[in-house]
Amino acid sequence: MAKDDDRKIHSAPEDGTGQATQRLNQVSSHISPPKTAGDRDQQPTSKSKKKNTASQLPADYSDVLDQISALRKIAATPNAKSRGYIRQKQAGKLWVRERIDQLLDPGSFQEIGSVSGTVTWQKTAPMREKPVEFTPSNNVQGSGTLRGRRVLLTADDFSIRSGHADGSTAEKTIYVEKLAIALRLPVVKLVDGSSGGGSVTTIRKEGWSYLPYVRPLSHAIKQLNMGIPNLGAVVGPAIGLGAARVVSCHFSVMAADIGALFNAGPKVVEGATFEEGLDFQDLGGPLVHCTNGTIDNLAGNEAECFEQIRTVLSYLPNSGSDAPPIISSDDPETREDIALRSIIPRRQARMYNPRTIIMSVVDRDSWFEIGALWGRTAIGGLARLSGRPVGIISLNCEVNGGALDTAGSQKITRLLKMCDVMNIPILQFLDVPGYAIGTVAERTATMRWGVELAKTYFTTTTPIFNVITRRVFGVAGGVMLGSRDPVMQVAWPSGQWGSLPLDGGIEVGHRHELREAEKEGKKEERYQELEEEYIRFMNPVRTANAFGVEEIIDPKDTRQICCAWATHVYDVLMKERLADRASGKIHPSFS
Repeated sequence: MAKDDDRKIHSAPEDGTGQATQRLNQVSSHISPPKTAGDRDQQPTSKSKKKNTASQLPADYSDVLDQISALRKIAATPNAKSRGYIRQKQAGKLWVRERIDQLLDPGSFQEIGSVSGTVTWQKTAPMREKPVEFTPSNNVQGSGTLRGRRVLLTADDFSIRSGHADGSTAEKTIYVEKLAIALRLPVVKLVDGSSGGGSVTTIRKEGWSYLPYVRPLSHAIKQLNMGIPNLGAVVGPAIGLGAARVVSCHFSVMAADIGALFNAGPKVVEGATFEEGLDFQDLGGPLVHCTNGTIDNLAGNEAECFEQIRTVLSYLPNSGSDAPPIISSDDPETREDIALRSIIPRRQARMYNPRTIIMSVVDRDSWFEIGALWGRTAIGGLARLSGRPVGIISLNCEVNGGALDTAGSQKITRLLKMCDVMNIPILQFLDVPGYAIGTVAERTATMRWGVELAKTYFTTTTPIFNVITRRVFGVAGGVMLGSRDPVMQVAWPSGQWGSLPLDGGIEVGHRHELREAEKEGKKEERYQELEEEYIRFMNPVRTANAFGVEEIIDPKDTRQICCAWATHVYDVLMKERLADRASGKIHPSFS
């Protein structure tokens, strides 16, 4: 009957009545109930064919979900026969998803771009297809938690195209960098490859050569200045853009057994500079970059890299709009250490271990050193006072007598900037004889970098508390001591200060007098008389009499005084600082 009706509609005369009947039937077909089995046996029109084809697809979109599931399964399953995967394992490295499992809290990883990559599709039916080949993006990204803290993560898969751009999706990397800014979340970067850097094969694939923009870096630099923690680990060869991405982090660490970093690999170097026979370690291994300041810290292996990242993050806020996280501490603020009274030798030429002072004053087991293998005239790191994060700066009298050289200035500059953007107050233990002197110091531009350090001290605004343990001399001493007004500081009874240390200073100040004494054979006797006089005048109590130093304390009380300062900073000053950042009154900068 329905078949006859269709024929009638199509054979109706072309008059007004026929056209009206045809239109009425068309409208009725849209609102009529579904056809019965008998109806489906009838010959469909061209329009009903399209309807029936679409109706064969699952109403719950399970076909699309199956495709996603299949692609995710491929991405999450290592190809044991892949040449890249075999090389990864032979090099003693974890596969990218093994790294994620080890770094993040169990079950916390939520991937972003889980099916991004290159897919070959096969048609299986009208309007249906399935993936038959899939090369995942070689940069796995997403979010997860580190000891309960939400972070964003980007991790290279060196087993796929060695991390080159032609094996990844550029927009994916840029998206996560933007997401960190939008969500104010820390970023962890596990670099093993060029991290989106190019390859000559990209030119061949695209059929044209491209301008090498480095778009991710602009967003990363914005994160750095916003105080959004950027923490990077070198867990393989970090090349070109990959190297730049990890070096630009607030904190970086390299795995000693598998890490290397360079602007270009050995073959490119050989073609450009004719240096032959270089391997990754010779060109840019840990002995190169963990001792020259390119990378902050060295770790024994990947697991130690991950642990250092967890530790550093525990001191940092999610962004500069927040205060650093405070934890409970069972280390009493009133704890005293009588041994501090005698740690500074009475003989000025004798040295001591400054780290002993740091570990005595800060909360037990809270000291985390940054850059121990480079800039060794200075010591820097993070610690806690009554559970409150603080930056620690000290000079190292065991290296070059503590005279501040180029690398030491660079190291302190970097730590000052990081603490400033992270709102971390700084505790300084001062024993600085001045800037390094001599031909090596002049050739390495010590004064240039000393002035850069001075700029950083006077342009940063995070609170600083000084503990003068021994010497404070010259421009270097003045810069480290007086960058805040009013200064917050105490001195130990072992304190000495002035424009120049006595060694050399007496020779300069009394040159003519000593020459005359030398003619009479009494130079040594006169020098000793002058030295004894100056030592008497340099009694720190005399300076306190003139209010040249605010207070001289018993060294055993140092922890209690420093904890009280840190508590006041966090309870009172931190609120004002966060308000000033929010209103744009202060603009901390790391870059």
